[in-house]
Amino acid sequence: MATPSEPGGEPRLVWERPEPPSRPAPSPLSRDGIVRAAVELADTDGLESVSLRKVAAALGAGPMRLYGYLSTKDELLDLMADAVYGEITPPGPAAEDWRAALRTLAHRTRQAARRHEWFADLLGGRPHVGPNALAYLEASMAALDDAPGFGHIDTVMQAVSTVNAYVVGAVRAEITELRAERATGLDERQWQDAFGPYMGRMLATGRYPTLVKVVTDATHPGPDTTFDAGLNYVLDGIATHLTH
Repeated sequence: MATPSEPGGEPRLVWERPEPPSRPAPSPLSRDGIVRAAVELADTDGLESVSLRKVAAALGAGPMRLYGYLSTKDELLDLMADAVYGEITPPGPAAEDWRAALRTLAHRTRQAARRHEWFADLLGGRPHVGPNALAYLEASMAALDDAPGFGHIDTVMQAVSTVNAYVVGAVRAEITELRAERATGLDERQWQDAFGPYMGRMLATGRYPTLVKVVTDATHPGPDTTFDAGLNYVLDGIATHLTH
């Protein structure tokens, strides 16, 4: 189904498109209600469970009625992602310190992905330009704009892009690990019991001396500590760059 267009022919994006007139029960619809139903499906059964047919069924409506509110599944995914961005951007003014502001956004992004694991699948994909995603980007940029050392908007953009790249990569890796643990049915101790003998034989060959240090000397902190430590490396790197 084609995306509706403005009179001049310019496509009208789903966030700007008016909803059709409301209809009385038994199954009144709204764009927000459609998105909430889709988010609930994805939270329960994963992103692959989301289809216009299943969302319509959850709402007690026919699939064709949904096309009055959105045109494609991609638009539904865009709306779902934007709903999560609405959970991330904190209310009220950001912290005055740019590092604290970016750290808050990074941790809130991770927490949102832990609540909605499917959100990690949409990070780093098609651009997110919904109003909540734009508010998230505005908060990120505004935290650095006019801060000491960020003399040009190009510097602001590069720093924000660097932090976002770390956050997206770290969050996606963490969610992938959680899914793998559930798929195999093995927790960390069970995995070590299953693969420990093989790893012991491989490390004993002497071909992997640095990995031996990882196994024997590394502290292996939990995911919270690991995420925060990596984020600090990135923020420290940006701060160091500003002084040179």
